[in-house]
Amino acid sequence: MKVVVFSGAGVSKESGLDTFRKGGLWDGMSVNEVANIQSWWAGPVSQQRMLDFYNHRRRECLNAKPNAAHLALAELEKAGHEVTVITQNVDNLHERAGSTKVMHLHGEIMKGRPDDDEDMIIDWKEDMNLGDLVNGSQVRPYIVWFGEGLPRFEPAYQAATEEDVDVLIVVGTTLEVGPANLCAFHTRAKKVYVIDPDPPAFGVSSGYYSQLSPHPDCTVVTQKASEGVRLVVDQFLS
Repeated sequence: MKVVVFSGAGVSKESGLDTFRKGGLWDGMSVNEVANIQSWWAGPVSQQRMLDFYNHRRRECLNAKPNAAHLALAELEKAGHEVTVITQNVDNLHERAGSTKVMHLHGEIMKGRPDDDEDMIIDWKEDMNLGDLVNGSQVRPYIVWFGEGLPRFEPAYQAATEEDVDVLIVVGTTLEVGPANLCAFHTRAKKVYVIDPDPPAFGVSSGYYSQLSPHPDCTVVTQKASEGVRLVVDQFLS
């Protein structure tokens, strides 16, 4: 069976990593201060503020552990199913759980790149500061900021919309962020599961989920990520 998973911050919330919703990572902080390419170009003070923000997130990622949702998806792959995880998350918990085909749309917190070379991606597990150079260029987090394109979007979109996809599992995301959400909206999977403990009042017929509602076989699982993924995966392991 060919499975595509489209995951968001809600998957990693149960591992202790903040989401981007109200009450999460952005509370008391301007998005433009830490996640906009214009702020990076604003000069050393702004750059160090951004680096400090991602240093904190990197340390959180190092201390976090994969939860039951990550582990269940890896188990599905180990059982012989073809599983592709397309994630909006920048942590590496899917990989650490055992998933081998993970496509990060918005970058990876455990990696960096020279400021002047977007194609040179390097592992980076330590704090990152001004003066850290790679090939003479300031290193920056390998994160896609607002104002930048999605370098991994095309292969992810292609994987999500192939005709032979049997199942699409949407988990941990409200599908509000584009163009990443097109991976789900344009699916041709035979079966779609949306896992959300607090979906819109009318399920997939309202909000951003409404763009999935025309799908002939779409099921909303009103459980948190760890429980919902386990329920769905168990159907294919029995």
